[in-house]
Amino acid sequence: MSPRERLTAILSTNWLLPVIAIEDASAAVPLAQALVAGGVTALEVTLRTDAAADAIRQIVREVPQATVGVGTIRSAEDVQRAVDLGAKFGVSPGTTPKIYAACASTNLPLLPGTATASEILLALEHGCEIVKFFPAVPAGGIAAIKALRGPFPTVQFCPTGGINEANLSDWLDVPGVVAVGGSWLAPDDKVRARDWSGITEIARRSRAATAR
Repeated sequence: MSPRERLTAILSTNWLLPVIAIEDASAAVPLAQALVAGGVTALEVTLRTDAAADAIRQIVREVPQATVGVGTIRSAEDVQRAVDLGAKFGVSPGTTPKIYAACASTNLPLLPGTATASEILLALEHGCEIVKFFPAVPAGGIAAIKALRGPFPTVQFCPTGGINEANLSDWLDVPGVVAVGGSWLAPDDKVRARDWSGITEIARRSRAATAR
């Protein structure tokens, strides 16, 4: 399958994408296992922390049920790093031609960050028809996605930024929204407390509320 087809296949069954920043690598495997137990198996582990690389390696090695994506990709070097760590896909907050080129050369499926019509046009030029809409609420929320669907009827969106358990169903009901991302699935307080059963319950509850 092409990278675009692989990303489509991942998100078609994983419409809840947790955005995870792991401060302590020892939490990586039990956190991933807790999410998988709740039915959330595609994970965006961000490169925002010193522990990120070790955490990603551990999850890839020890939680084969998880489809691990690497987030906060901000450069071509980050793309190569994601590939070396075993990522199945990459996620960027915003996207440059160098990032698109690096993903093409490494065959890494990319969920490119966009917030404007021009950024969506750039994504389409590089063969991406599924885009991350970020930051979703500050960038105009549901109304913005509905407006952008006018000139871009084939584009599918994964909004992230301001989405939580209380409003995620509203977002997923919007035409063109294929998935939603956010940190509500792995709250920092529950990760620090090692409340894995609590995280499993959030994942299970969110999944059940948005069954497709």
